[in-house]
Amino acid sequence: MAQQLLMPKATAVWLVDNTSLSFEQVGDFCTLHPLEIKAIADGESAQGIKGMDPIMTGQLTREEISRGEADEKYRLKLSLPKVRVPEAKRKGPRYTPVSKRHDRPNAILWLVRNHPELKDPQISRLVGTTKNTIQQIRERSHWNSANLQPMDPVTLGLCSQIDLDMEIEKASRGMPRLEEVAEEERLLSAAQTQNYRGRADSEDGELDAAAVFAKLTAMKRSQADVDADEDEQR
Repeated sequence: MAQQLLMPKATAVWLVDNTSLSFEQVGDFCTLHPLEIKAIADGESAQGIKGMDPIMTGQLTREEISRGEADEKYRLKLSLPKVRVPEAKRKGPRYTPVSKRHDRPNAILWLVRNHPELKDPQISRLVGTTKNTIQQIRERSHWNSANLQPMDPVTLGLCSQIDLDMEIEKASRGMPRLEEVAEEERLLSAAQTQNYRGRADSEDGELDAAAVFAKLTAMKRSQADVDADEDEQR
């Protein structure tokens, strides 16, 4: 992140009052127009603004000012900070511009449908919404549920693809993988298949033999029975 001058107009007031730098030099250092610096020097602008010493704030050194006073073409350089302050981590929901806030319900619906593993706090971080709104969309009790259309939050510009992938990865930790299916849903091994077929063949063989035997028994008739039938027919 590029370093910026603190309170540029107050710094310009101090430089005009306490140095012999040119209007161009002060304007370039304070990112102001030279005519505005001239107006400050003439008392036409920045009235009531108290000058701020850039040397005291560590943004400029006395040696740097001396170089500028000796050479009108020299441009002052902002001093590097002696202490680096870490950037504050974002807390709470992501800020969403007003122009895109009407797209948040559509993005929430897309996340709920396509990534059910995401928890409410994760969705809240991605699109900058509240848990109450997420719950309403889950339960289809949102006031505009009939008109909602699932839309990718990355396409809408509500979050980056990197942030979305990170949240999905976090939500997927500890969940069973797709290949870890139930035992009965797995394919049988070759040995199991052969054993199964062997048992089936043996069972079929037994059933066939019994059927044949029963059929032969039914068809087998004694000669005496045949003679008895012939006598009755006479």
